[in-house]
Amino acid sequence: MFELHHLTAQEQWDWLQRGEITPGELTEHYLARIDRLNPQLGAFTTVTAEPARRRARHLEAHPSRISPLWGLPFGDKDLSRRAGVRTTFGSRLFEDFVPEDSDEIVDVLDAAGGISLGKTNAPEFGLSSYTESLVSPPARTPWDVTRGAGGSSGGAAVAVAAGLLPFAPGSDGGGSIRIPAAAAGLVGLKPSRGLVPSGSGIDKLAGLVTVGPLARTVADAAMLLDAMVDGSDYPFAVRSPRWDGGALMNAATRGEGRFQIGVMTTSPWDDAYAIKISAEARDALEVATRELAAIGHGLEEFALEADPSYGPAFRTVWQASAASIPAEGRELEQLEPLTRWLVERGRALSGRELGEALLALTLYERSVIRQFRSFDAVLTPALAMTPRPVGWYSADDPEENFAQQVRYTPFTSFVNVSGLPAITLPVAQTAEGLPMGVQLIGRPGGEHVLLAVGAQLERRLAWHRRHPPQW
Repeated sequence: MFELHHLTAQEQWDWLQRGEITPGELTEHYLARIDRLNPQLGAFTTVTAEPARRRARHLEAHPSRISPLWGLPFGDKDLSRRAGVRTTFGSRLFEDFVPEDSDEIVDVLDAAGGISLGKTNAPEFGLSSYTESLVSPPARTPWDVTRGAGGSSGGAAVAVAAGLLPFAPGSDGGGSIRIPAAAAGLVGLKPSRGLVPSGSGIDKLAGLVTVGPLARTVADAAMLLDAMVDGSDYPFAVRSPRWDGGALMNAATRGEGRFQIGVMTTSPWDDAYAIKISAEARDALEVATRELAAIGHGLEEFALEADPSYGPAFRTVWQASAASIPAEGRELEQLEPLTRWLVERGRALSGRELGEALLALTLYERSVIRQFRSFDAVLTPALAMTPRPVGWYSADDPEENFAQQVRYTPFTSFVNVSGLPAITLPVAQTAEGLPMGVQLIGRPGGEHVLLAVGAQLERRLAWHRRHPPQW
């Protein structure tokens, strides 16, 4: 039986524009699904049903043909403040916190015409690659609810994959969009550093954290990213009296071009940890390489130069990024063990240690861009393993916990360090029905190439037709 969430985000927008559905009807459809499915999935930490209904009525009274998200629901990641809405940051310290002001990305998506339905689940301060905090139930991939959805945008990924939202914004400091997208069978795109003004990464330590989209199709991801960029800030934007897709969505819709692609199974963590790529991850990579070759792309095996400085430098910066978490004295006891370890290690660092780590990562960024310069994009596994069971990560040994995260996600963090765009694409399923993906890494500002290649793979593999049981 057909239901509204079976439409892509683009199709839903078209229906809204033609008046075949109203923002209120679409909002009610998703709120009903959230009410029914969220308890078993852990996608949302807070649902704002009444504010969403008021917002829908406001939009119905002010129709727009130029607002790129007019009438489309989304969810704010629970690391983003929305004025008047409970925002926990995934921490017991902020379990009842209600901010007075909103973060810029929230205002941008509102201005684009979207309707927030609430806050999507995130781990404590977004510091881990899994979403199992002590302030809310774990985010579970809808493909197998015994397994986690990754992090830190885990709730956003669950909501989109299970049809609780058409798409969702996330943030990515070491893989936090791409990891849950891969675990939930979605498209997840981390933009180039500086592309999205409201989440550029430039104002963050080492420039790691950017905002980007999670979606079921490549074009839907591009649609949401165009809204985040807001057209006027993108050099190839086309102005129109009716919004008919931004530059990125047009690239995804066309899906044109043949490119030179490097294929890589090494990672910068290989010198620090025993990284093993599972058979399922290798199978997904084989699917992608076979299809890319059939399309006509040039493929070449590639390996990163060994650099033992990367692992220690990234650990140092990740610890330093936690040092400013507002917890003092006995408040530290309320933090989860991993967070407390990161905070304490970060505050114990000297200025010299941090400076040396930042320099090492800057040099590593230059090295990666140099090594990638002969390729239009570089292909890697998205994850080294299948989605991990809920409770798999060590709860009381932070060192082992950090090592587990690296072994699961060795291919993501260096892309943040390098400031490059990257997209994860759900190309395969295991015998147990779990999604497995690949990652494409582009040149600086090369989102259009990633979207074009992703669209070509999507046409051949039709992953947008695969859905979890809740669909």
